[in-house]
Amino acid sequence: MLVYRISRSRYANDLSGEGARLFGGRWNNKNVPCLYTSESRALALVEYSVNVNIHDIPRALSLITYEIDTRKVKQIKEADLPGNWRMHPVPKETQTFGSYLLTEKKYEVVKIPSVVIPEEFNYLINPAFFKGEIKIVSVKDFIYDVRLKIV
Repeated sequence: MLVYRISRSRYANDLSGEGARLFGGRWNNKNVPCLYTSESRALALVEYSVNVNIHDIPRALSLITYEIDTRKVKQIKEADLPGNWRMHPVPKETQTFGSYLLTEKKYEVVKIPSVVIPEEFNYLINPAFFKGEIKIVSVKDFIYDVRLKIV
């Protein structure tokens, strides 16, 4: 299965989850590495857009395509998520929930509903499993259309 992420080009080949480890995210606390990916290019763009300020969008972006083994994916149902999982700003409960899934090192990839489009899914890749199981298929330059951010 292919999943996608938009990232600064200088981090496109980084499989460590360092950015999420440094700053945390909806599904991970600081100091817990994670790669956030999406089931489609379009969802990856939407997720990137809601998480970046227009003034912070770099000129050098990349669209990264990963190949994951669907047999190694743990699907999380919406009913199993913390009740406030869609809240903004990010609630501590979602960070704790996701961090537990990542730190117990049982799952290579966690399939979780998107906050923006709950009928679509994001895939949290656990960097602890990068031993040839999860592969970068392609890295392509991506030009961000700022019309997405203009109100």
